[in-house]
Amino acid sequence: MTTPSLSPKLNPTSKPAVPGPPTKHQLALMIWLAVFPTLTALNLVLGHWLGTLTPVVRTFVLATIAVPIVIYGLMPQLHRLRRRLLTRHIH
Repeated sequence: MTTPSLSPKLNPTSKPAVPGPPTKHQLALMIWLAVFPTLTALNLVLGHWLGTLTPVVRTFVLATIAVPIVIYGLMPQLHRLRRRLLTRHIH
């Protein structure tokens, strides 16, 4: 009795497999690539006004603005980029 192969046979005409979810290290890098520039830009744009706030309120304002930008705007783009990088064909 033979067991079926766990890895699919490669077919030159088939599309590459969709990569699985990112590893924790890849995800950490992706999050950093999204969060750092976002916080930097927000601090540059809102820095003068943010400087008048207490640290807790400043952090609340930054998080309230940055989290949706990162989660809904940047992370989907980074996931698409990762998928393209992992599935590109080498010619």
